[in-house]
Amino acid sequence: MDAKIIVATHKAYQMPSDSIYVPIQVGAEGKEALGYLRDNEGDNISLKNKHYCELTGLYWAWKHLDADYLGLVHYRRHFAIKKQRDKWNSILTSNQLENLCSEYDVVLPKPRNYFIETNYSQYAHAHHAADLDITREIIAEKYPDYIPAYDAYMKRTIGHRFNMFIMKRDLFKSYCDWMFSILFELESKLDISSYNAYDARVFGFVSERLLDVWIETNKVKYKELPCMFMEKQNWIVKGFNFLKRKFENVKK
Repeated sequence: MDAKIIVATHKAYQMPSDSIYVPIQVGAEGKEALGYLRDNEGDNISLKNKHYCELTGLYWAWKHLDADYLGLVHYRRHFAIKKQRDKWNSILTSNQLENLCSEYDVVLPKPRNYFIETNYSQYAHAHHAADLDITREIIAEKYPDYIPAYDAYMKRTIGHRFNMFIMKRDLFKSYCDWMFSILFELESKLDISSYNAYDARVFGFVSERLLDVWIETNKVKYKELPCMFMEKQNWIVKGFNFLKRKFENVKK
């Protein structure tokens, strides 16, 4: 299977054994080498990592890797066909991916549903609404054909997250070209000088909301797979923080 799926990481971690996975150290500029590929070689945006998150690795892959299928996962998040007791045995393999690719052009994680929040209101409560408002202005100017999908997406409660995907080469290149052109313009127009460290990861957060817009506008056939998180998660705390953001914002 001619596929290269980068595994974005900022620290040494157990990695999948299948050869389709390519660990890459993101935000590598000025950091001690971990023994993986580094996103600061050649054409890169490694220094933007604190604002672009895993996208600095995606940019590097866009500019430097070639395969029939290209994609991105995280060191703690992987695609799985079926979750097993041993999480590392659950991770998508090259043989499984090859079977999927005979029917689908893109693999995405199963979507997240906020139920009581739209994609827009959830973002506005968690971050800054201006991030999405200015993004819409940029898309309306540069890619007006994408506005119907953008507006429809923002009104829904469901969306694909984590910037995780596997795509055919031509789709991967097309998506990256489209997405980064929007983010770079957003970076030039958005004042984030007052943002805290979390909200300053804005371009990584916004890109998560762009993927579905691109998929829907281009009518790409995709397959959703479970997203396997390799460490324990405290869903009670996550749920509490989600509700806290929503209702604290309402009170204001």
